[in-house]
Amino acid sequence: NKFVEVRQTEEGGDHDDLARTIAREGIVLLKNDKKALPISRNGSALESGAQDGKVRVGIFGEDAFPNPDGPNACPDRGCNDGTLAMGWGSGAAEFPYLVSPAEALHANFDMQTVEVTDWKTNKVEHVDGTAAAQDVCLVFINSDSGEGYISWNGVKGDRNDLLPQKGGNELVTAVAANCGGRSESGAPLGKTIVVVHAVGPVILENWIEHVGVHAVLIAHLPGQESGNALADIIFGDHSPSGHLPYTIARSEDDYGPDSGILRMPNGVVPQQNFSEGLYFDYRYFDKHSLDPRYEFGYGMSYTTFELSEVHLMSHAQQGVPVFPAARAPATATPPELNSSVPDPKEAMWPKGLTRLKGYIYPYITSLSDGEGNGKEPYPYPDGYTEEQHALSQAGGDQGGNPDLYHTIATVEGTLTNTGEMPGDAVVQIYISYPADVKSPVTGQPVDMPVKVLRQFEKLHTVTYKTFKIALSRKDLSYWDIAAQNWILPSGEFTVSVGWSSRDLPVKETLQVKAVSSSV
Repeated sequence: NKFVEVRQTEEGGDHDDLARTIAREGIVLLKNDKKALPISRNGSALESGAQDGKVRVGIFGEDAFPNPDGPNACPDRGCNDGTLAMGWGSGAAEFPYLVSPAEALHANFDMQTVEVTDWKTNKVEHVDGTAAAQDVCLVFINSDSGEGYISWNGVKGDRNDLLPQKGGNELVTAVAANCGGRSESGAPLGKTIVVVHAVGPVILENWIEHVGVHAVLIAHLPGQESGNALADIIFGDHSPSGHLPYTIARSEDDYGPDSGILRMPNGVVPQQNFSEGLYFDYRYFDKHSLDPRYEFGYGMSYTTFELSEVHLMSHAQQGVPVFPAARAPATATPPELNSSVPDPKEAMWPKGLTRLKGYIYPYITSLSDGEGNGKEPYPYPDGYTEEQHALSQAGGDQGGNPDLYHTIATVEGTLTNTGEMPGDAVVQIYISYPADVKSPVTGQPVDMPVKVLRQFEKLHTVTYKTFKIALSRKDLSYWDIAAQNWILPSGEFTVSVGWSSRDLPVKETLQVKAVSSSV
């Protein structure tokens, strides 16, 4: 907010620190061969090929550096110039400041023992020589998008594809092939670390298995503390704890036939039907047995964790109603609005008020604006009625029927940090529904995904920590279209516990006896 200072509050809150924490915890470590990360500020853990003994670090790519015209140069952030920290559109905010990755890296390296070289462009001409002179190469690439009313370099809102933008693939490949020079076999001698800022999944196939690419970080859209949050991870002040909220595929086609962008209108009023239903992202990959590059929920750490003594406790041995409890009668009285039409003079534009472009105001500029069109009142469409529908049994409070949040089972266990530094692990719980689930209303089979994420919890530990995670009625229910309510099916559920949608080492079964009940 550029008009009111809210970043530090009277209650003691520190917005800047919170922004840094959120950005840091969202960074996902995808690859870390030979423990390329973290790196030391003084270069002590790195091998130098220079005669003066200084470690050479190169920072490559426009995405590492600030926009020369400032972080708010493009209206509503509607361009991809400089480091990417926010998408564009009507929901974009003004940066109070933006710490770029390059600024934070320069501020953290010990310049007595480390020499940093900046390559502030994505152009690859002559980059091989600069890369060859480095011991470590940090390459920054990105992929941006936003709301459709803004177009940038042919990107009209949604991305045209899932590839890095502005020649990112070519930059990574060129730097990785030459970083540190080459051995007699032609292999690069230096370590290339890739940082990706992106609005969503990016296809990495062009270089993810390149022998020179040792580590990859997905930093998403980090906001104003971008560089500082990244430095916390790169230098090992914190272990990465982010996990992918999407699947990274090997090919765009792996996301399914309905995942493509509607590039040309398919009618007078363009229509795109979401016929995939529940089967998108990891649910689609599971259904079709597709092998992703990195699965939903994936994320590495600088330390290691183990799960032990995990057990499932049921709280519904005596049976649970199929439907949630009946909704309580409404107690709130809806407000009555004044339907009288005010004098148009009361709504005239105030004298002395300057109109700002792009804003909508609750005023009229002419008395004729309030006279109407002289025709009959606008007719209601066919089928309209003032009769009120019955209140949905699925509602009743914030988040729906309160009965949906009653605990059906709990997962308990111990998380042990088996590595050499403190860290945060994300324990993820997926459920698989019983076989042959049928709608209690129609009697028809209900198609269920292979598994669905139902709970997760980020746990910080130096040694070990016990955990207890509840599974609610809603976690075990599905939405029945015919009943227009949440249904709890009977049968044997599989509860899987682990680190990602494809890494679930612990599996338990839960028997649920759902008894008949009225809607």
